[in-house]
Amino acid sequence: MKKALLWVLAILFALGTAWAVPAATAVSLPPERQILVMVQQPPGLQDGYGGGGEREQLAKRIARAHGLAVVDTWPMSRIGLDCFVMAVPVGQSTATVADEVSKDPDVEWAEPVALYEAQGGSISHNDALFAAQPAAQQWHLAELHQVATGKGVKVAVIDSGIEGNHPDLAGQLSINRNFVATRSPAFEAHGTGVAGIIAAKADNRIGISGVAPGAKILGLRACWQASSTRTVCDSFSVIKALYFAIDQKADVINMSISGPDDRLLRTLVDLAIERGSTIVAAFDPKRPGGGFPASVIGVIAVSDAPITGGHVFVAPGRDIPTTEPGDKWFIVSGNSFAAAHVSGLMALLRQKSRSSALVTAAAGRINACASVDKAWSCDCACDGAGLANAHR
Repeated sequence: MKKALLWVLAILFALGTAWAVPAATAVSLPPERQILVMVQQPPGLQDGYGGGGEREQLAKRIARAHGLAVVDTWPMSRIGLDCFVMAVPVGQSTATVADEVSKDPDVEWAEPVALYEAQGGSISHNDALFAAQPAAQQWHLAELHQVATGKGVKVAVIDSGIEGNHPDLAGQLSINRNFVATRSPAFEAHGTGVAGIIAAKADNRIGISGVAPGAKILGLRACWQASSTRTVCDSFSVIKALYFAIDQKADVINMSISGPDDRLLRTLVDLAIERGSTIVAAFDPKRPGGGFPASVIGVIAVSDAPITGGHVFVAPGRDIPTTEPGDKWFIVSGNSFAAAHVSGLMALLRQKSRSSALVTAAAGRINACASVDKAWSCDCACDGAGLANAHR
């Protein structure tokens, strides 16, 4: 009996040394202690096949060979890759481990899980129903809505949790899904605020009107509220949300976040653009080129103030009233919310033409009226009177 017990303990010890990080510990490790391992997917497999059998064994073999533990998996047949999330033991550099794993003959490449941060600035609770939305005056929203409301356009919001039953958002979300595996779904300020700017209901006698009140929001939670003024995301959650948005054929994808360049995310951003989605991102002045994904060619980068050099659009982003969790409204500022305005405008343009839409701007500053005039050929009077003579 004693020999049998020793034999069992020896096996358990061997398994324990092969997996340097126990599974229970691996799951609880923060995203910055994880890497993404990309493996070529066998032909003929489809998303949702479960990753079992040979694929699961391959993931475990790679993990054992490098002293890691498998945390999660995400098959992506549209780009021919399986993405395995693996935990790195404390004390080891994720960048160094990723470089080492990239040399494995079964691995296409590996990269550390990166963190992205929403580009919202300070917020104010002075007056939830602020008397004038800047876009209502600057962009002549009421007149624009005589021509287009974004009806039938799908806008994916990759952000923190959105309060879908907020009185100004009820019925505006067609999907509200959580892609942050380590956190329970939640209603959060940044995502709810972005969604309100894009598609809050019009003419309901409360709150605000979204730039595109006829659009449908795909609420894709890939971020979480780390503090009252900070919203963060990990790259794997963003990857899953972006892949889902592509799969859902989202017309517009709002990414009011910024972080380091990422090979897999860049692949998906390029795929989304190739498949006809318009991606709008918040410009990050603290990062080279405005940060990722704003720096990617084909992505519409947006700021709330003019940027010297580079192709960056300027949209309202200061003292913006919008929706807040808890059936409230609040005032927000930052490039995140400027990007949300442009995503709403793109929905107005893409209501007319789903295949293409271009904004009109002077010195980077968007002229929403002229953009709608050009897209809809409405013979509009784009002057101080807005679209007073607009025709549908």
